[in-house]
Amino acid sequence: MSHVAITVAAPSDLRDILVARLADAGYEGFEETADALVAYVPTTSFDETVLRGMLADYGLDYTKEIIAQANWNAVWESNFQPVLVDDFCGIRAGFHASLQGKVLHEIIITPKMSFGTGHHATTYSVIKLMEEAGIEGKRVFDFGTGTGILAILADKMGAARADAIDNDTWAVDNAAENAVANSARVVRIWRADNLEAMENEQYDVLLANINRNILLTNMAQMKRILKKDGLLILSGILQEDEPVILKAAMEQNLHPVRKAEREHWLALSFTRG
Repeated sequence: MSHVAITVAAPSDLRDILVARLADAGYEGFEETADALVAYVPTTSFDETVLRGMLADYGLDYTKEIIAQANWNAVWESNFQPVLVDDFCGIRAGFHASLQGKVLHEIIITPKMSFGTGHHATTYSVIKLMEEAGIEGKRVFDFGTGTGILAILADKMGAARADAIDNDTWAVDNAAENAVANSARVVRIWRADNLEAMENEQYDVLLANINRNILLTNMAQMKRILKKDGLLILSGILQEDEPVILKAAMEQNLHPVRKAEREHWLALSFTRG
């Protein structure tokens, strides 16, 4: 499957807003350079009229490039740098030097077309909240797994089980490859569009690093598969969206616990009452 790469010369203070709006429009991966935001979308989901209208709101223009599946490795290898989340977790590609001895948990990721390398503030902030989540021995569910990074981290933290879904077949395949590369013991990954098939499951910890609209749409279902006193960690939330997320969560008897902030993005944790 080919993708379209959109490059927007956007000022830094607009990039978080653009990422959120582009994610809602089906864009699956993002990179920030010194001068621009680069966003990736499957060719089949690319709607140029929608893109033009969105960017016109900010007086911005763009360039586009078609990237064949076979060329993706060259794209990310040229940009991917190791990420350190303090001394807790390090994320690197297979061609980087080992981070062992520098971090408690090392994760090797080949992102391909999937979202989740730790570079974006949302993934980074979820990892920060996971550090104190008490995951050892727990059943964990990763909703919208992307590269599988959060499920793999849960495995390394001693989870009894780490289930993960994504609605994109490419992401599911990529996450499965990354799980193997990290010798994951308890990670199970499959394709699903929503949580409707999970009605007989219950989890101690649920992770959802997606976007505002999907979080709001699925709040009740996330609560349903979360055990009483279980922990829900949400991300993909802009700072200005915090009130609406808190309201929707508390309406489901989900009580806020902690917050991590990075580059205008939030990760929020809740317990189920």
